[in-house]
Amino acid sequence: MSHQTAKTLKIALAQYNPTVGDIAGNVAKMRQARGAAQRLGADLVVMSELFLVGYPPEDLVLKPAFTDACRSAAEAFAKETLDGGPAILFGTVWPEHDDGERKVYNSVVLADAGKIVGIRFKNDLPNYGVFDEKRVFAAGPLPGPMLFRGVKLGVPICEDIWKDEVVECLAECGAEILISPNGSPFDWPKPDLRMNVAVARVTESGLPLIYLNQVGGQDELVFDGASFVLNADRSLPIQLPAWEEAVVLSTWTRGDDGWICAPGARAVLPDRDAAAYHACVLGLRDYVTKNGFPGVVLGMSGGVDSALCAAIAVDALGAANVHCVMLPYKYTSSDSLTDAADCATALGARYDSIDIAPAVEGLYAMTGPLFAGKPRDIAEENIQSRVRGATLMAISNKFGSMLVTTGNKSEMSVGYCTIYGDMNGGFNPIKDLYKMEVYALCRWRNAHVPKGGKGPGGIVIPERIITKAPTAELRENQTDQDSLPPYEELDDMLKCLVEDEMPLGEIVARGHDQAVVERIARLLNVAEYKRRQAAPGVKISARNFGRDRRYPITNRFREDVAGYRIDPKSAPKMSATAGEGME
Repeated sequence: MSHQTAKTLKIALAQYNPTVGDIAGNVAKMRQARGAAQRLGADLVVMSELFLVGYPPEDLVLKPAFTDACRSAAEAFAKETLDGGPAILFGTVWPEHDDGERKVYNSVVLADAGKIVGIRFKNDLPNYGVFDEKRVFAAGPLPGPMLFRGVKLGVPICEDIWKDEVVECLAECGAEILISPNGSPFDWPKPDLRMNVAVARVTESGLPLIYLNQVGGQDELVFDGASFVLNADRSLPIQLPAWEEAVVLSTWTRGDDGWICAPGARAVLPDRDAAAYHACVLGLRDYVTKNGFPGVVLGMSGGVDSALCAAIAVDALGAANVHCVMLPYKYTSSDSLTDAADCATALGARYDSIDIAPAVEGLYAMTGPLFAGKPRDIAEENIQSRVRGATLMAISNKFGSMLVTTGNKSEMSVGYCTIYGDMNGGFNPIKDLYKMEVYALCRWRNAHVPKGGKGPGGIVIPERIITKAPTAELRENQTDQDSLPPYEELDDMLKCLVEDEMPLGEIVARGHDQAVVERIARLLNVAEYKRRQAAPGVKISARNFGRDRRYPITNRFREDVAGYRIDPKSAPKMSATAGEGME
């Protein structure tokens, strides 16, 4: 049966985990995917957006040595398809010189029969939220289809399907099947948004669509995979799993009304809490392993945040690679000592306890003459936190393990965290989780073991850790609610302020106290300088601190329930102690 008269086509979807900048390693994965596809009998294997490069490459794209190396690797790899195996469609950067000007494109390359038979460039470069492609890539023209063995394939790259122009152009040019390679990062709303966009493009064009997404962690971003196929009637014949690598074959038949994908693998995607937990595990695992750390160390306080981080770390890396350290002082309760030890034991992780009293008392003695005559306050409290941070960093330096920092989004929002103390660390898996979401994920983990998780089943976070009042234990009988509203209320206010940029008057109208709302908004504003110094962490929400939300540190705009407030006496008072104290 000739290519021109073919009525069947087998396309393998290779949902793999690349590493940014690892050209040789990513090519090896492409070779592996192609071998798996060949064993499945595929005619074509599809990789995700910029797979040869790793996504997102950010300013690596501005480095000619890098982009030239990528083009050379793509051309060399194309020659491997001379072996008679399946063709391969993969993403890479593609440098070209146009009238003496060097331009670099976000591209897809089709390699078959030992050569590159087609190249297409991304037309719609995203420049919002976590995306910043306009500053590093040149936009390609509206693309036409690629001819593959008698079939016209339309290949819109990621953002090209989020508006209708590119797909409309492909359809008008005779495309028969749409294949969209993606580097679409996870956040809670994203899976539904992707499906809605895909359905809209299928409906408008009348064409079936392969949506092939990356999986894996890259700094703050995590990619959930969850690739799928839609037929022209909007049915879902194939759904790949989330959070894991997979190669799945799709079988296509040409009928009178176009190409139809036969029913195949249909994975069940995890629900909200499960998806968030998997994201935290994958984000931490890839950050640690891709950066070459042998394991992690974290401060184990007996509280809910460090307990959840310990569980995530064990699931990501295995108990043998997780070191939990309790750092008690005289305000540490016996309950906290017991809870921390019980949690580490349940997880099977190494547990040590180091009394920090000698260092704390030494610093009190050192600073005592200078502080004489002033009442003891948050400055002394934060000495405890900073001693803990220095101790954990010393352990990290000595053994090479990365220090995991364990603050949640509620604390980071209002500045209840200590620079050079509990903020020390290389990565934070729960950075984008509000406090109530932390509780929810603790309960989820006690009822489930994540797929691929390396931790034990059963109750791994003792119930008392979840139910007791949260406290930093920096002074006698301290609780978080001494100076903050209940977390149910605080988290709602913060979501309104951070995710929705809601006016203060509208937040008060939701039932919150006006004075409390204005205070929380002020704390959010003055803590921006702390967040700039925080470790990276997994993006979970639609608007995380860092890539999504970039406020100026020096900023005198203030708002109250009536709107913009002009008051020359209201300049923010920002100091190294303002709002600190939480661990």
